Amino acid sequence: MSAIITQLFFTAMLSLMHPFYISMTEIEHDKANHTLEISVRIFTDDFEKTIRQTYTGKVDLLNKNEKAHSEKLIQQYISKHLIIKADGKALNVKFDGFESEEGSIWSYLECDNISSLNTLEITNTILYDYRQEQVNFIHVKAGSYDETSKLNYPDNYIKFTLK
Repeated sequence: MSAIITQLFFTAMLSLMHPFYISMTEIEHDKANHTLEISVRIFTDDFEKTIRQTYTGKVDLLNKNEKAHSEKLIQQYISKHLIIKADGKALNVKFDGFESEEGSIWSYLECDNISSLNTLEITNTILYDYRQEQVNFIHVKAGSYDETSKLNYPDNYIKFTLK
């Protein structure tokens, strides 16, 4: 029994000493509305530290009184670090806002006028300027296509062939 407790304690301590640096980008094609709906989940503390390194001034993403300022910073950061092409054409990604949930910031984006989709090309360098241990997961759903891939620093590009 003490061996099990020792193992659990060691595992818990090891996980505290070696945190994970991940983000999740989910992209879903809404064929009926001709849109790509995009959500990006980033741990709040890592995101704030990264934005502080990138932009000058105070950053508190959870302060409701500074929501407009936070939206501007988040939009600037994500538009610089997440580039999406559909069928070889760069997309105009519109920032719809963000919310905080369980220690993470969920950012919501959208692309209009996407009636059909054969390929998606993603360049994702989110938090690469913060940690070399960063891993960015990308989940794409379009019709019956449903796949998740990951980009380990320094890899930043992936192409999904949907048909």
